Amino acid sequence: MNMPEIINKRGRGRPAAFDYESALDSAMGAFWRYGFEGTSMTELTRAMGMNKTRIYAAYGSKEELFQKALNKYANGPVKFVADSLNEKSAFDVVKKLLTNAAVNLTSTEQPYGCMIIQGALTCSKESQHIHELLSTYRHSYEKQLFERLERAKAEKDIPSDADTKSLAKFVATVHQGMSVQASSGASTEELLTVANMAAERFKH
Repeated sequence: MNMPEIINKRGRGRPAAFDYESALDSAMGAFWRYGFEGTSMTELTRAMGMNKTRIYAAYGSKEELFQKALNKYANGPVKFVADSLNEKSAFDVVKKLLTNAAVNLTSTEQPYGCMIIQGALTCSKESQHIHELLSTYRHSYEKQLFERLERAKAEKDIPSDADTKSLAKFVATVHQGMSVQASSGASTEELLTVANMAAERFKH
């Protein structure tokens, strides 16, 4: 799909070409740091280097821009979640998932915590549709964990009587808790300890 080419003129001289993905990265960073409601259009124009008219023309409304940023987040910074599900055992899945989460959530190269989890925590009733969107992402993540653990049970990688629904909820809850901890200043090492403890639950 070809993205629209927009020229952003900044004073005299040759106009700079508009970079759709780079500007979307900047929007993602703002939403990640401040949440949907906490990110004003003024903040978005500053972060993206574009005025409101050009943002609306290229990305649609603020809600549409947030959805695009969220999709970029899911397929970029947290792509390790989907990749972890391809590991050969339940232990390896959880180990890789939570270990990568510990590192990602505390990286100094990006906002702390998880954009999806933090965003849901800061949504008010006025942004219920955004809260529902974020809940959809979280429920999909938990469903994928459940399905992967069901496969592990079928492969006799975990006990045949394992409650895979509760185990998936356990892993998701640990991951979400790690995000809150990271946002509160927990170190990578502290979260790695938690990740290892959770993974031990799945040792065959």
